[in-house]
Amino acid sequence: MDRRNFIKSGSIAAAATSILPDTPLFAQNNKKIRLAFIGVGLRGRNHVALALRREDIDVVAICDIQEESLASRRKQFQKANKKLPKEYTGGVDAYKKLLEKEKLDAVVIATPWQFHKDQAVDSMKAGLYVGCEVIAGLTVDDHWEVVKTSEQTGKPYMTLENVCYRRDVMAVLNMVRQNLFGELIHLEGGYQHDLREVLFNNGKQPYGGGVEYGAKAMSEAQWRTQFNIDQDGDLYPTHGLGPLMHYANINHGNRMTNMVSFSSKARGLANYVQKTSPGHPNAKIQYKNGDVTTTLINCANGETLLLSHDVHLPRPYSIGFRVQGTEGLWMDLNNGIYIEGKSAKGHAWDAADEWLKKYDHPLWAKYANDAAGAGHGGMDWFVFNAFIESVKQNRQTPIDVYDSVSMSVITPLSTLSLAEGNKSVEIPDFTNGKWKERKVVFALDDSGF
Repeated sequence: MDRRNFIKSGSIAAAATSILPDTPLFAQNNKKIRLAFIGVGLRGRNHVALALRREDIDVVAICDIQEESLASRRKQFQKANKKLPKEYTGGVDAYKKLLEKEKLDAVVIATPWQFHKDQAVDSMKAGLYVGCEVIAGLTVDDHWEVVKTSEQTGKPYMTLENVCYRRDVMAVLNMVRQNLFGELIHLEGGYQHDLREVLFNNGKQPYGGGVEYGAKAMSEAQWRTQFNIDQDGDLYPTHGLGPLMHYANINHGNRMTNMVSFSSKARGLANYVQKTSPGHPNAKIQYKNGDVTTTLINCANGETLLLSHDVHLPRPYSIGFRVQGTEGLWMDLNNGIYIEGKSAKGHAWDAADEWLKKYDHPLWAKYANDAAGAGHGGMDWFVFNAFIESVKQNRQTPIDVYDSVSMSVITPLSTLSLAEGNKSVEIPDFTNGKWKERKVVFALDDSGF
C-alpha cells in the first residue's frame, strides 16, 4: 500500500483518534525537538549515540544516578562536538526535577525495569511523548496505569522494541501482507540468548569476568539478575512477541485472548557460577526463574503464538521465528522459506535469503545507508527514528501504547500462570474493544514509521 492510498483509507486518522494531542496531524518535518534521556547506562548510551547523529534533536538534559554513566556520556557529547546537556542525579527521583524544570517534547527511558512505569507515567503527565525500553511495568495493574495515563493525557507511549525493525523480520512482514504464506495459522518467537555473562560479572566490566551480581557488580547485573532469583516466568517476551503481533495484526483487527506458561527446572545459573568460581555462595542460590519458559497464546482469529524464554544455558543467540500459514512458512533458525507451488522443490527448503532480498521492506530499501553503523545491525536506528519522527510530526507512534503493553504484560501473566499450576489466564483487552476497528499502521510504506 503506498502512502497516498494509506492516507485515503483513513488508517492514520483512525490510529490517531484515541491518543493524540489536539494539534494538526502533520506538523512541519523540519522541527527540532527537545529531548531528554532518563537512564544513560549501556542501553541509554546507544540511544544517545543515535540522537547525536541527527541535526533535528537538541538533547537538553540527561538523568542517571551513577556518576560513571554520566561521565561516559560527557565524553560522548564532547567527541561529537555537541553542547553538554544539563545533568540530573542524586537519587531515583532525580528525573522528577528534570521533568519539572526542563522544557521538553519527549523523553527516552532506559533505566532498570522496576522504574519504567513511574517514570513513563510522570513523563506523560508532564505533557511529553515517551519512548521507553522494555518492559512497560512489573504488574498487570502497572500496564493498565500506563494505558490510562496515555489516554488521559493524550500523550503517546512507545516501547522501543527494535526487533520489530530487523531487516529479515520486516521482509517477512512484507511477504505476509502480500499473502505469500496464505492465511496465518501458527507463529513462534522468543528470547533465546545466553545471558550468563550479562547476569554476572566481576564488578570491573559489564560482561563476565566473575560471578557477582547486585551491589558488587556492574551494569545490568546490578539489577537484572535479581529478577531471575525472585520470579519464574517469561521475563523478556517483547523481542519475539513484538514482530509476531505485527504479523497477526494484534490490536488491529485481532487480539490475544488467553495464554498458558510452562517452566523447566532452574539449573543453568547455579551451574555457571559453580563452574566459573567453584564454591562461590552465588552457586547455592535457589534461582526461581526456570531455564526455559514456554508460553502458548490463543488469538481471537484462531492463530496460536508460541514464545520461548531461554537465557540461562549455553547456546548461540536466536529469536526462533516461525511464521506458518496455509501456503508455506519461514523459519529463521534454518534460514529457510518454503512456499507451496513456488519453492524450487516440493517438500524442500529454499534459502531464505533469496526471498528476503526479493521482498526487502521499503523502509530498509530506503534507509539502509542511514542505519549503517547503528546498533543491532541497524534496527536500533529504525525504532529510534520512528519515535523521533512521530514527535516531530505530532502523530501517533507506530508502536502505540496498546501494542506496547500487550507485548509486555506477558511477563506478569506468565508468572501468574506458573504460580497457579500452568493455569490458562486471560489476556486483558487494553483497547477496550477498539481492536475490532483499529486499522493497521505499522510500516505500511517507506515513510519511516
